[in-house]
Amino acid sequence: MKRREFITLLGGAVAWPLPASAQQTPKLPTIGFLSPMTASVENQRVAAFVQRLRELGWIEGRTVAIKVRWAEGRSERAAEIVAEFVRQKVDVIVCRGTATVLAEKQATSVIPIVFARGDPVGTGFVVSLARPGGNITGLSFQQTDLAGKRLELLREVVPALRRLAILANAANPVTLPDMREVEAAAGTLGLTVVMVEIRRIEDIAARFQAREARADMFRPARS
Repeated sequence: MKRREFITLLGGAVAWPLPASAQQTPKLPTIGFLSPMTASVENQRVAAFVQRLRELGWIEGRTVAIKVRWAEGRSERAAEIVAEFVRQKVDVIVCRGTATVLAEKQATSVIPIVFARGDPVGTGFVVSLARPGGNITGLSFQQTDLAGKRLELLREVVPALRRLAILANAANPVTLPDMREVEAAAGTLGLTVVMVEIRRIEDIAARFQAREARADMFRPARS
């Protein structure tokens, strides 16, 4: 083969299309998983979620990509994570906790949002359970009806109970209706309820320390 023919052949080879194996890997469908808590608390739930996806044929790294983020009990952190998911254009956001859903609803009306539990109608996330509309769906958990039963069980365990302090996440929009149900149920049982507001995980220890001098708030009153 002459030198000029060889150079022409080599130049033509450079223009050949790359084999399919060398082409760019297509983007996998992406799930943004937002947990309101820390990894140490939620690891088991995330593992169960990933395992169930696998059973349904959605295998992490092969047929789906999963981005797990932890809000660590901070609403501002949840908002940052949601903004990150929106920028990355994930295909769906999965979350647990009403406060995280609120942050997601404010951030996007396009990306589907699936929540684990809550009161979607009471919090205004959906129009109705039958016809939710919008981009939000999930499981409804009407726990307010259980307030009276829980207090009755507590009264059976601690018969001398008179004053009850309840730690309540003030950043959660479900808290207010829940507390109303608790206070109504407590009134029928002759109990006094004091709500102790928290907004972050770090607030819990501080609230207990602040109440140590008034132990009757957390222990039954002496008759």
